Amino acid sequence: MESLLRLALVIGGSALLTFAVARAADLFLRHADARHPETPLWGLLRRCRTPLYVVLLTALLGWTQRASDWGPLREHRAGVGHVLLLCLIGGGAWLAVRVAAAVVESSYARYAGRSNDPARVRRVRTQVTLILRVVAVVVGVVATAVALVTFPAFRTLGTSLLASAGIIGIVAGVAAQSTLGNLFAGFQIAFGDMVRIGDTVVVDGEWGVVEEVTLTFLTVRTWDERRVTLPVSYFTSRPFENWSRGGAEMTGTVFVHCDHSTPVAAMRAHLREFLETCPTWDRRGWDLAVTDTSPTGITVRALVTAKDADDVWTTRCAVREELVGWLVREHPAALPRVVTAPAVGSTHRG
Repeated sequence: MESLLRLALVIGGSALLTFAVARAADLFLRHADARHPETPLWGLLRRCRTPLYVVLLTALLGWTQRASDWGPLREHRAGVGHVLLLCLIGGGAWLAVRVAAAVVESSYARYAGRSNDPARVRRVRTQVTLILRVVAVVVGVVATAVALVTFPAFRTLGTSLLASAGIIGIVAGVAAQSTLGNLFAGFQIAFGDMVRIGDTVVVDGEWGVVEEVTLTFLTVRTWDERRVTLPVSYFTSRPFENWSRGGAEMTGTVFVHCDHSTPVAAMRAHLREFLETCPTWDRRGWDLAVTDTSPTGITVRALVTAKDADDVWTTRCAVREELVGWLVREHPAALPRVVTAPAVGSTHRG
């Protein structure tokens, strides 16, 4: 009975001490976050409370479980210690990933707050996302390797595994050729500034916004809320359009087919008046000109500018609707027609 009571005291005391230390650390981070609101690091570090609690609790239990003389625990002390060691390794890896994420995200937030270049901010955001994923993978692999080494069977097999590492590496390289290609393509995209999160791109005839970039695939959110997932190697091996490259501003065109009698000058003046009331036009430029002619009519091109792809699409639709409506109201004779009657003055010979 005494040994069981001592075990309960050991577990309860470890839990209470761990809770007290984790609570004190949380209060310190909250106080630091309140005193330094310009630095988001302290607030982000508060997300490390749970892994910190796991690490402290397993460390204390591993140290204090030796003080218990409870029979079942004494008989399985080695197994319990091994389980606690594995929990400590996993909790340490979890804590390391959370701390690294807090540091990297804090640096990104401070950079985004100071930078006035949206393109650079999107580039850094893409790089930060991939860096966090690489850190998580590396820490996970190292933690798994350390955990496996704690098993005696894996230590005895170490020599044979090392001797066959060359053959295994060749086989794995051939089998994972496409995966490794995507992995290196992900680094090329992140640090080569080819495409960034938030860029407007056109792939396979679909235009959308880059929503997510990982080490192996890239997700594009189309205008109709669909998600197109593509391997990152697609963007390093095939041509694609990046409308945000060098700036988000865009120029759009609207083509209207009209009759030869269309008053182009009046149409140009009306377009100017309409653009003054169009909220999505950014006032950088506009134009209206006849770009083509045919025996049945002319082609009028209206050119407008906007601050990004969404606004240029809205502006083009509004201009097209307004010009067609203006022709219907003011100059219906200028609408395109299909002539089926013989020309005036022609003679019909039977």
